Amino acid sequence: MWGWGQNLTVGVLRLQTVDGFVAFDLEGARMSAGGTRLAPDVSEQEIVELARAMTYKFAVLGDRLGGAKGGVRAHASDPAARADAMARYCAEIRPLVASRKFLTGPDLGTHEEDFAPIRDLAAVPSAISSTVDGVSFEDVVTGFGVAAAAEAALGGLTGRRVAIEGFGKVGGGVAREVVRRGGTVVAVSTVLGAVHDPGGLDVETLWKARRQMGDRCIEALGMAVAPTSALFDAPADVLVPGARTGAVDHLRAARIQAHAVVPAANVPYTAEGLRTLERRGIAAHADFICNAGAVIAYRSRPDAAPAQVLADVEARIRSLMGQAAGHPQGPFAGACEMAERFLATWRGDDLPEGRPLASAPPTFA
Repeated sequence: MWGWGQNLTVGVLRLQTVDGFVAFDLEGARMSAGGTRLAPDVSEQEIVELARAMTYKFAVLGDRLGGAKGGVRAHASDPAARADAMARYCAEIRPLVASRKFLTGPDLGTHEEDFAPIRDLAAVPSAISSTVDGVSFEDVVTGFGVAAAAEAALGGLTGRRVAIEGFGKVGGGVAREVVRRGGTVVAVSTVLGAVHDPGGLDVETLWKARRQMGDRCIEALGMAVAPTSALFDAPADVLVPGARTGAVDHLRAARIQAHAVVPAANVPYTAEGLRTLERRGIAAHADFICNAGAVIAYRSRPDAAPAQVLADVEARIRSLMGQAAGHPQGPFAGACEMAERFLATWRGDDLPEGRPLASAPPTFA
């Protein structure tokens, strides 16, 4: 079933062979793109919000693409069910990929190898399948970009304290890159709890434990494990939200002890959460800039070396952070205006109705 929203910009295609859907943000866009998220509770509203964020991400990067996002309801912890769901998903979206209506790749719960059945239609740069210091490039690039964004936001990471929500492939990558740049990771959370040490956590122990223990990796430090939400109480120079949409609502925004928020997750702010941060003087940076590393990488030259791709990711994100920083209403507003100016060059007055914030679900026709 397909339906366009009342604002004529959001459409959701519900799939028939798998419990999944694809959201397209811009009606009439020649091509749309965005990752595919897999989780047992992923919702259409979440995917719609993520598609809007992709529109803004492409716009700040100067790409005339519509935002899109895929969602598959399955348990990542069940390998057989997960593989079957992704195989069905790829088979059903194959015509969309072949027509260039929808280009997709990894997001939360998915990996590049999940999209092998459609890569004959949409190849990816060679760097994507490479490794950096023994770690898959996919697990490096987004976290690398977020750390570069944090460094740009603070004017340097040496001696700075960072709190990170989530320690999956992105959060782990952020943590390692923060340490490499001279920062200290003082708090980390997973769905099972949070750990905090003002003197700094042993990131390499967490990284190694994650491979065997998953979200229980925080137990490997031998520290007291607090509730997950305690992460937002940790004193830090920068907070990195890295989980699902709407994590920074007005209640959490009122508790945050960081000077800046640099998201790894897409659509982390609710409207009230963003206003609360602004009132408190906490710099809320745009997720669609901070976590743009993977999009920059996927749209790099086919033969670009991994080191060159990472250098390009850092240069683009630093430049965009600098352009957004001086806005009187804060860097998030600055980034949105940059995106909207570019969208107007090819959409005219037909712009998305609403910025990429977690909000009430739209009504579909």
